[in-house]
Amino acid sequence: MSQAQHTPVVVVGVDASENGQIALRWALQQARLMGAELHAVTAWEVSAAYGYVPMYTDVDLEGDARKQQDTALAQVAEDAAGVDVVAKVVRGHAADALLDASRGADLLVVGSRGHGTFAGTLLGSVSQHCAQHARCPIVVVPRR
Repeated sequence: MSQAQHTPVVVVGVDASENGQIALRWALQQARLMGAELHAVTAWEVSAAYGYVPMYTDVDLEGDARKQQDTALAQVAEDAAGVDVVAKVVRGHAADALLDASRGADLLVVGSRGHGTFAGTLLGSVSQHCAQHARCPIVVVPRR
């Protein structure tokens, strides 16, 4: 009986922040060491403030998220040589999108802080939520 070969999967959260870029570079190096496929996940959502959801007719939030992801991946293209990268843009809260994408993954990688954090916190809300609820090993890459 032959066993199917398992290709490891590393999931990384990608945004336009400096910490996101550091986490992406770290995840690429780790994926290379593991012989893993890298799933780069960028999330977007329509923010509802005080129960009011504005109508965005001239804004393409998904397109903007895809452009941010493309830019982030282009900046690490040289580091990505030899690593299979699967880019995913997902509608939803970043923490939920990362946790969903990491089901069955071998590793989840997030930056310690992205865009929407309070100054002075060590972990952002996304990395903290992922650390508390991940169903696979997780690495929170600190700011250098």
